[in-house]
Amino acid sequence: MLSAARVEQLECRVLTIPTDAREADGTIAWDKTTMVLVTARSGGTTGLGWTYGPAACADIISSLFTPLVVGTDAMSVPGTWREMVRAGRNDTRPGVVGYALGAVDTALWDLKARLLGLSLADLFGRVHDDVPVYGSGGFTTYDDARTTEQLTHWAIEQRIPRVKIKIGESWGSRMDRDIHRIRLARKVIGDDTQLFVDANGGYTIKQAVRLMGDVADARVTWFEEPVSSDDLTGLALIRGMIDADVAAGEYGSDVGYFQRMCAAGAVDCLQVDATRAGGYTGWLQAVAVAAGHGLQVSGHCAPHLHAPVAAATPNLRHLEWFHDHVRIESMLFEGTLDPAGGTITPDPSRPGNGLTVREGVAAGYETQTPG
Repeated sequence: MLSAARVEQLECRVLTIPTDAREADGTIAWDKTTMVLVTARSGGTTGLGWTYGPAACADIISSLFTPLVVGTDAMSVPGTWREMVRAGRNDTRPGVVGYALGAVDTALWDLKARLLGLSLADLFGRVHDDVPVYGSGGFTTYDDARTTEQLTHWAIEQRIPRVKIKIGESWGSRMDRDIHRIRLARKVIGDDTQLFVDANGGYTIKQAVRLMGDVADARVTWFEEPVSSDDLTGLALIRGMIDADVAAGEYGSDVGYFQRMCAAGAVDCLQVDATRAGGYTGWLQAVAVAAGHGLQVSGHCAPHLHAPVAAATPNLRHLEWFHDHVRIESMLFEGTLDPAGGTITPDPSRPGNGLTVREGVAAGYETQTPG
C-alpha cells in the first residue's frame, strides 16, 4: 500500500555553475551559483528537490536530516518536516539549516506526488492553470547593450509583460547610473510592459523616495527592497510615500518572519522563497499568513521549483523568472517550462515537478557529494 511507502534513501550533491557573465545587484557580486540537489527514493521512485545556497547545506542534510528522514512514511511529509525543524533547533533555522530543510522538504513532496502518480500542482490542489512570471535580471554589471538584449528577449521575443532590473548599484552610490538604466529599460520595453526595480537594500529611505520622484516618467510599478528587508519601519515609510508597490520577504526563513513583515505594513506584496523558507511546507504557511493580512505573494527565484506550488496558491501574484536560475535549471533538467506570453504551465500529465536530471550535464558541475 502507498500509505506504507517508506523513504529508503536521501542523497544530496553540490553543483557549482559559473554564470554566463559577471553578475551583481546593489549590494553583492558573484560569478558562480551553487545548487544543492537532493534526491529522495522509495522503491523505484525518486523525488527531486533543491536549494540555491552554500555547500554547507549538504553537510547539514547528510549529518542531521538524512538519519532522521530515512525510514519515515513517504506520505507524511508535514510530520517529517516538523521533526527536521525540531532537530535543527540548536543549529538555528535561519540560514544554512533553513536552506537545507527547503531542499529536503521539496524532494519529499516531489517523491510523494510521484508515488501517487500526480503532478505536484494537483497534489497541492491546482488553483491556476497558468502561473504569471516576470523576467528578472538586468544586473548592475551589465552595460547598455547587454541590458537591452536581455530586456528585448523577455518583452519582445517572449512577450513577457513584466520585467525587472537591478538598481542601487554600489550601495546606492551610483544613483546617476541607476536613473539612466531605469529610463533605458522603459525605452526598450515600450509603454505596455510593466517595469520592476530591485535595490536589494542598497538605498537609504530618503534616497529611495527621491529616486522614485526622479524617474516618475518611467512608471515603475514594483520597488523591491528599496532598503534592507530587516528595516520594516523603513519599508513601511517608503510604501506610504511612493506609488510603486513595495515588496520584500525573499530572506524569510519561518512563519514568524512573514508575520512580522505583514503586521508591520511593510509590503504591498510578500515575497516567499521555498528554498529558504522551509520548502513547500514553509511556503504554504507563509502564503496563509499573507492571505490573513489581505496580501498577495510573489515567488522568489528557483522558478521550476516554485511553479507547482505557485499554481496551487490562491493569493499568488506572480513568480520570478530569474535569469541565473532559469539558465541553470534549463541546463540541468529535462521538462523545463516555456514562459512565452508571460506564463508557465505545470504539466498535469507529468508526475511530481515533471523534471528529470540530465545526469551527464550535472556530473560536469559536481563539486561535492557528502557521504
